[in-house]
Amino acid sequence: MSRKAYFNELAKTWDQEYDTPELSVFLKSLIHQFGLKLGQRVLDVGGGTGILVPFLIKVVGSAGSVTVIDYAEQMVQKCRLKYAHLHNVSIELQDVEALVLPAASFDVITCFGLFPHLTNKEKALHQMERVLKPGGKLVLAHALSSAEIKAHHRSVSSAVRFDVLPTKPEMNRILQQAGFTEIRITDEPGCYLCLATKSQRNKDL
Repeated sequence: MSRKAYFNELAKTWDQEYDTPELSVFLKSLIHQFGLKLGQRVLDVGGGTGILVPFLIKVVGSAGSVTVIDYAEQMVQKCRLKYAHLHNVSIELQDVEALVLPAASFDVITCFGLFPHLTNKEKALHQMERVLKPGGKLVLAHALSSAEIKAHHRSVSSAVRFDVLPTKPEMNRILQQAGFTEIRITDEPGCYLCLATKSQRNKDL
């Protein structure tokens, strides 16, 4: 089974399995570390069924907006059923490695639970850097540590068995190469959080 087919199949039961009270408590705490502000434009990459959406909207408010993208059709369909009625939420079928979005158009990009699954992480980072405004923030987050993610993926399916997070030195390297600075990585049991900033020098993008 391909990775994409795996996530399309998971979409059927994703919310029942993963959108739990425990995760809500975790996200309420985690979201405060994202540095979000009222009125900002947020791109939620690999947003799946939209688990982050209510938390993001609560912070950016009605003056802000959230664009959710995912490359799995069934995930996008589920997300649209839940949130398409909101005036400041848009949900699109897109691959982060080939974004069809204007340059420098978002204040913050969130990427929750996705990064290990990207085929070409460097290409994805360059795409995310391109659509961020200069000084914009990138958030890569998980409800597991890198070691826990590795063990979990090995146990669930051959489609994601080898999907892991880069080591801290490698993550720093590929982020810097993509044009990010102020990189901070927390990797501990029950939480992985990487924050980075698009260089202000990239004002031509």
